[in-house]
Amino acid sequence: MPNEAIDNDNIEKVLGQVSSRPSRAKRVVLKSNKIKTRYYAIDPQTRKPTHTNARMTAEAINTLGNKDFLNNLDLLVCGTTLPDQMMPNHALMVHGELNIEPLEVVSTAGICLSGATALKYAFTSIKSGEAQNAVCSGSENSSASMRSENFKQEIDSRVDSLEKNQEIAFEKDFLRWMLSDGAGAMYLSNKANKDSISLKIKTIFSRSYANELDTCMYAGCDKNLDGTIKGWREYSQDELNTLSIFSVKQDVKLLNENIINYTVTKPLIEMLEKKLFNPNEIDWFLPHYSSGYFRDKVYDGMKEANCDISQDRWFTNLSYKGNTGSASFYLMLEELFNNNSFKKGDNILCYVPESGRFSTAFILLEAV
Repeated sequence: MPNEAIDNDNIEKVLGQVSSRPSRAKRVVLKSNKIKTRYYAIDPQTRKPTHTNARMTAEAINTLGNKDFLNNLDLLVCGTTLPDQMMPNHALMVHGELNIEPLEVVSTAGICLSGATALKYAFTSIKSGEAQNAVCSGSENSSASMRSENFKQEIDSRVDSLEKNQEIAFEKDFLRWMLSDGAGAMYLSNKANKDSISLKIKTIFSRSYANELDTCMYAGCDKNLDGTIKGWREYSQDELNTLSIFSVKQDVKLLNENIINYTVTKPLIEMLEKKLFNPNEIDWFLPHYSSGYFRDKVYDGMKEANCDISQDRWFTNLSYKGNTGSASFYLMLEELFNNNSFKKGDNILCYVPESGRFSTAFILLEAV
């Protein structure tokens, strides 16, 4: 986590005030998302960036072991939503920051799911025998695009409707109160730890429903009335700025109507039909959701799929680490793993949804 935790009273001081008055939407958004503190790769005094996305990721990876340890890796896989640049890819920049020996390097694109797909690539590489070990990561540096310098005005017209319909809190400036910075990394091997707990990957189940639904969360483009996307290269330089083409945007109506069914209920029904796990045998459920507002909705969607994992078995650090997107399930696992919360035989199910064009992943682990 970069720098010190930022509480709700100081978010706008760090990110900067967009207009001549403080945001009237912030209070409503924070009440809904139930986030109390979060982290930003920004110096709170100077408001200058302190870390790049690649630097944060490298620092997370460096906590796994020393240079000799990292120089013996076969594979590095890194996922993120918004890399520091369009090219080269994010993982190559992380490799450069680490300055370790040559190895296979892969970057996975996407939004929240990019961290899960990084894990899957590393897992399947080891399982196939192509690699004996690997490091994978998920990271987000959202604050770089949320600083006030990137916004010309607040969207005050949305505040009244925000009071009535909390789910509308995903539009441009409102996302400033939702997103956080952070990076997490895992070391994978074809051998378990000799004298301590390891987490064995039992299955990684991933599904995209892009064939059924339009784009929902997007950046570097805009959405046409017919649901198609117009990419940034089709706009003039002036339009890129005046239309906020690179800001993160959300089709809120599409989100509200589909996020639970497509990222919770439908995939869980398929998993249970295939007997991939037994809900009664899950000891820990680690859900990534963007806002505390969705907690009970996720639970309702699970019960609709006949997957009742009671909330006393849930763990999330959303309230004090914030919504870190692709890094979130890494950070939840890291906290429990290093606090010795997992006991031999525990089954852990991680849920990672993505509203970009509605895709989802469930990761099943066992403490061994």
